Amino acid sequence: MSEFWLISAPGDKENLQALERMNMVTSKSNLSHNTKFAIPDFKVGTLDSLVGLSDELGKLDTFAESLIRRMAQTVVEVMEDARGKVQENLLANGGLKEKMKCLKIDLTSFVTHFEWDMAKYPTKQPLVNVVDTLAKQLAQIESDLKARTAAYNTLKMNLENLEKKSNGNLFTRTLSDIVSKEDFVLDSEYLVTLLVIVPKQNYAQWQKTYESLSDMVVPRSTKLITEDKEGGLFTVTLFRKVIDDFKTKAKENKFTVREFCYDEKEIKREREEMTRLLSDKKQQYGPLLRWLKVNFSEAFIAWVHIKALRVFVESVLRYGLPVNFQAVLLQPHKKSSTKRLREVLNSVFRHLDEVAAASILDASVEIPGLQLNNQDYFPYVYFHIDLSLLD
Repeated sequence: MSEFWLISAPGDKENLQALERMNMVTSKSNLSHNTKFAIPDFKVGTLDSLVGLSDELGKLDTFAESLIRRMAQTVVEVMEDARGKVQENLLANGGLKEKMKCLKIDLTSFVTHFEWDMAKYPTKQPLVNVVDTLAKQLAQIESDLKARTAAYNTLKMNLENLEKKSNGNLFTRTLSDIVSKEDFVLDSEYLVTLLVIVPKQNYAQWQKTYESLSDMVVPRSTKLITEDKEGGLFTVTLFRKVIDDFKTKAKENKFTVREFCYDEKEIKREREEMTRLLSDKKQQYGPLLRWLKVNFSEAFIAWVHIKALRVFVESVLRYGLPVNFQAVLLQPHKKSSTKRLREVLNSVFRHLDEVAAASILDASVEIPGLQLNNQDYFPYVYFHIDLSLLD
């Protein structure tokens, strides 16, 4: 499973024994794989400041998860035909020990081997500064993401619109890639070439009748330019002064004159626009994917650091000073075992908060002083990490 439970309990002898009991039961029943989650000591400050930080970290956690999910989805959209390789670009590179920084670190390995990045987020500075650094980093990544994806999506949309014009039916599609100069009588004061859409079942009728649909139609001037599954596009040359009469008679016979004026400059411009957009998309693809790869990694690493900070702050608020708690990362083995795993944890740590433990069984019991939904509150500190970012 790509789901983790990050919990903590007080670090005194009684609770360390409770953690051992939890490890023993979860291992014996094959409920989860458990590892210690190392969190450094921070400058605590006042409890009032921690209460404020707790609220801020909750919002930052939500924002960070939303951001990395958006980035993961953007990688999917950008890679289009190579979606099978998306996971290769959703890594947490450079987030572990120096000797592993050059390796491709998958998200699960990063979480299970988490180490606080002292260089990027020094623990000697006040906690509020660490949180501020993380918030600014994520805000900058989001700002850049919006700018880069907006530019790419505009380009992609323009290209798709041009491609739609090339893929439509004969009534709507562009003709710049179909017609040529040789198909038309050009620069004539008296003659003009029209394009007529003829249903497939009416081809024979067209060949028999087009010369007599009006006066002054040039004999044997029709030619099939292209066709789709519904009909064909034919040329016909006639005198300019009978255009309106010809259009009326053609319509009566279920032939449609397609409004089109051959303009070599416009056709050239349209072809060049398609070439330019394809080239621009290709040029932007590589840099955008590289940016997403690097900054997804940065945002993901920041998100896990935020989880660590939340555990620290909530543990101090819950268990008091001096700071003394043990954080543990649990990876449930399968979805069906999560209910049983929760029961084990609630039983092992029931003594930490009898009211909370009772309220889990009875949702109608309110916990005084807590604004949380009871379903989110347990006798121990608990945070959820879900790595299924593409679901």
